[in-house]
Amino acid sequence: MDTVAPAPPAPAVPARRLRASLWALRALLTVQLFAVLALPVLAGLFLTGDVDAITGHGLIGGLLPLLGLLVIGGALAYVLGGRGRLWVLPAAVVLFLAEGLQVGMGYARTLQVHIPLGAAVVTTVVLLAIWVWSPSARRPR
Repeated sequence: MDTVAPAPPAPAVPARRLRASLWALRALLTVQLFAVLALPVLAGLFLTGDVDAITGHGLIGGLLPLLGLLVIGGALAYVLGGRGRLWVLPAAVVLFLAEGLQVGMGYARTLQVHIPLGAAVVTTVVLLAIWVWSPSARRPR
């Protein structure tokens, strides 16, 4: 009588290990998120009479392009080294350029550009931070 040997157990699927580049990008975008969320709060405090708040607004705003450069570096590592989504790198570059323009408009006191551009920068960083923590960011291209 022929007996059929039981099928070997299926190999355990290894847990997907997140790439270090994704974790770096997550950390950088989270820091940038906290920075851009602090800016409208500090501007609002200044408008309500807390004149010292504009110092913090200027300090954080001045550091924002540096954070933008770091995000570009993280996006480069994510795209090239981690085989991440391609659109992240141009988005980080455009965000960096917008932040640089934002700082220039702020120091020039061109508020008719500074305020709407600031709202666009905050919205973009919030959306990028939401995306980078989503499962979609883990999927390689």
